Amino acid sequence: MYSDLFRGIGLKKEDLSNYDTPLVGFDGQMVIPEGQISLPVNMKGKEVVVAFIVVTSYSPYTAILGRPWIYAMGAVPSTLHVKVKFCTEHGIAIVQGDQQVARQCLVAAVGREIKQKESIVEAPL
Repeated sequence: MYSDLFRGIGLKKEDLSNYDTPLVGFDGQMVIPEGQISLPVNMKGKEVVVAFIVVTSYSPYTAILGRPWIYAMGAVPSTLHVKVKFCTEHGIAIVQGDQQVARQCLVAAVGREIKQKESIVEAPL
C-alpha cells in the first residue's frame, strides 16, 4: 500500500506494526517500508484480511494485491484479460479492469511526477 492511500483512509503511523525488510521498487530503487498493517478487503461481497506493507514511493497504483490475497480469495487472475474471478456464496464473481483507463491513469501519474520534479528544480534556494 502506498502512503497516499494509507493517509487517505485516515490511518496514522501509530496504526502500523514494524516491518524491517527493505523492498525494491519498480524503478529498481530500494525502499524502506513505513511499517505493516492488516486490513479487511471486501470485493464483490467476499472479504479477506490482507497484510499491507506501507511504503512511501512513487507509483501510479494505490495498493498492490499480491499472491497472499489471490490465495485467500481463491482467485484466478488473468493479466491478458485484465480480470480476476473468484467464487462467492452467490456464484462466480468477476472483477474486470479497463486497459485504456489504466493507461490514462499511468500517463496522468507520470505527468504529475514530472511536474513535481520540475517545480523542485525551478525552486529558488
